[in-house]
Amino acid sequence: MTKRPATPVRFDVAVGVRLSAYVAAHPGSSLSSAANRLVDEGLRMTEHPGVTFREGPTGRRAGLVGGADVWEVVRAVKSARAAEPELSEQEVLALVAANTGTALRLVSTAVRYWASYPEEVDMEIDAADAAEQVAEQAWLRERQLLAR
Repeated sequence: MTKRPATPVRFDVAVGVRLSAYVAAHPGSSLSSAANRLVDEGLRMTEHPGVTFREGPTGRRAGLVGGADVWEVVRAVKSARAAEPELSEQEVLALVAANTGTALRLVSTAVRYWASYPEEVDMEIDAADAAEQVAEQAWLRERQLLAR
């Protein structure tokens, strides 16, 4: 992301107080970085109704309102497409909705969000895949140690 010249913004007093409290509760952030992130997330939520942002072990990430993270749904879509290449687009979406218990409209929302921000979502998928591989390797070593 390139730096732009400063954009003066005036916040209502109550908003400024809440923003300052937010920054105080999130060490390492500044008023500017927090405002930038929160405005970006607000714009993304406006562009993609049904998407929200939440904290987690990998930092803030896009999630579906009342549901899974966007990356989880997109990974399921990619998996379904790879496993069932003959299915139509709608059939893949319906399969993921049925298998995950996620409403069809939210599966579609996750796919549209991924189409707008593929690098962000794919990084989350890659991180989850790597963490799962590390956990599986540790489990296998444990099994080997304890095997008869």
